[in-house]
Amino acid sequence: MAQRDPYSVLGVDRKSSADEIKKAYRKLARQYHPDRNPDDPKAEERFKEIQSAYDIVGDPDKRKQYDRGGIFFGSGGRPGAGGGAGGGQGGFGGFESGAFSDILSNLFGGANKGGAGTAGARGPRSERGADLEAEVSISFEQAIDGAQVPLSVVTSTACPTCHGTGAKPGTSPKVCPRCQGRGLESQGQGLFSISQPCSRCGGAGTVIEDPCETCNGDGAVRTTKRYRVNIPPGVREGSRVRLAGKGEPGRNGGPSGDLYVITRVQDNPVFKRKGDNVEVEVPLTIPEAIRGAEVEVPTLHGSKRLRVPAGTHHGTVQRLRGEGPPKLGGGSRASRGDIHYRFVIDVPASLNTEQSEAVEKLSQVMNGNPRSKLFAQARGGS
Repeated sequence: MAQRDPYSVLGVDRKSSADEIKKAYRKLARQYHPDRNPDDPKAEERFKEIQSAYDIVGDPDKRKQYDRGGIFFGSGGRPGAGGGAGGGQGGFGGFESGAFSDILSNLFGGANKGGAGTAGARGPRSERGADLEAEVSISFEQAIDGAQVPLSVVTSTACPTCHGTGAKPGTSPKVCPRCQGRGLESQGQGLFSISQPCSRCGGAGTVIEDPCETCNGDGAVRTTKRYRVNIPPGVREGSRVRLAGKGEPGRNGGPSGDLYVITRVQDNPVFKRKGDNVEVEVPLTIPEAIRGAEVEVPTLHGSKRLRVPAGTHHGTVQRLRGEGPPKLGGGSRASRGDIHYRFVIDVPASLNTEQSEAVEKLSQVMNGNPRSKLFAQARGGS
């Protein structure tokens, strides 16, 4: 299935100016940014697609290459690649753009000038760094009010010896002799020529003949980075806080990935999180439930007094609007959840002599069998 091109992803025309493309990108990026759409994987995927599209048409050189078929959308802006963050392969029946250029070159005797199939040697392509995930444990109070918490993350950083090149100091990566820097090599199959990543350089276009002894040619070393993470008010168990650009560093000048901090919230003995709200169990004595009462109940930052109506049943819920946890992205009272107070009748497990006598007197004045109607209904009566 052919994939949407970057112009349609950004909602612009191929003839749009650079300013028009930038304006469209900023509008869509704000709309689908993960911080404005927490816990929405579809918005996150749409945001990545928008980023991938702008990475191509927002760069004048990449845009020219794409317009002439030298870059395949979804490849992260890499010439000749057939898949990536934007989605799977597409167009020309699944052939890579380099392969299609090779086909044209074979059919027309190399007349496809200027295309990817006849491009000269190029430097190593840039790649975006990988995203990282880390967990932090926070208290219930920190989840409600927000907090700044320490976090240590093991990640990669540019090798201090070779400064990220992977080559021994005093040397540099060389153009791959097999693919001449294209990152692709062709294999003839009858009339057609199929391109695939170079078996010598793995598609990088360069090879390291004398690798750095510190990083063994990787260009990066593992290190521990420490951050102070701002946890916004209203997070819950499993919320994801995005730290842009704090993931794995990119290769060959590519942008760094993102760091996603996942919150693990400790339980509270009184307040139980229920979606955007919290629930509290409030014990009532039998006399309070029968005749009604005014009781004091805890809130997230103090206490309130509630009126318990006479004849309150076990499990009755009263709601205190706007006194619950804040909703992510909001700060006003209207952007807070509620507290649900669930009344439970506190029945004593044992009675002393005075209590037993009081209960006996109560049973005498409150005569009648409340189950008589139950049996009548069971036998088909009204």
